[in-house]
Amino acid sequence: MSDAISPREFRQSEGTGDWRVVGDGARALFRTGSFTRGAALVAAIAELADAADHHPDIDLRYGAVAVRLISHDVGDISRRDLALARAISAAAAEQGLAADPSAVQSLQIAIDAVDVAAVRRFWQAVLGHDPVDDADLSDPLGVLPNVWVQQIDAARPERNTVHLDLYVPTDVVEERLAAALAAGGRVVNDENAPEWWTLADPEGNEVDLAPWRDDSPWK
Repeated sequence: MSDAISPREFRQSEGTGDWRVVGDGARALFRTGSFTRGAALVAAIAELADAADHHPDIDLRYGAVAVRLISHDVGDISRRDLALARAISAAAAEQGLAADPSAVQSLQIAIDAVDVAAVRRFWQAVLGHDPVDDADLSDPLGVLPNVWVQQIDAARPERNTVHLDLYVPTDVVEERLAAALAAGGRVVNDENAPEWWTLADPEGNEVDLAPWRDDSPWK
């Protein structure tokens, strides 16, 4: 029996205030101020993960530790992730470390293709990614962004066929949208807002900016 839970269930559960669900699991970023303090938090997380037999992805940097939780066997977040998220937050609090939910984000590369299989084979080969489902590619080390090859009916020479999908927390998306527009960007398509906005830079390169909303239809 699957223990998968929805983003809404995760968010509404007690002890998840440090975390945001943004496209590819539940993420948190803890400000540490030093590499040594960050390493201490990573060591604490490692003990918790081994005890739970459930292991997150961790990125240790000089001033922060980023953590991603996802259950690959269910392809989504689960109650195991919920339990580990609470334990990690408690460990960070014990070490006097605060989370910065506004810094959480998730990036995916999206490629529009008429022949999805052919385009996917190329990107799988050149990136060394693993296939996931019918159109996705994933870095086996979990370091590089996922690649999603999206079906289109016909070639589109008048528009880019490669764009970025950027997922950010709902509580920061308006600020990020305003910053992008102030920096010279423009809204190309807002028909799907507030699920996502398609933005373009001054030369037409596109990004879909999406808040990972609890009430989104794909949840």
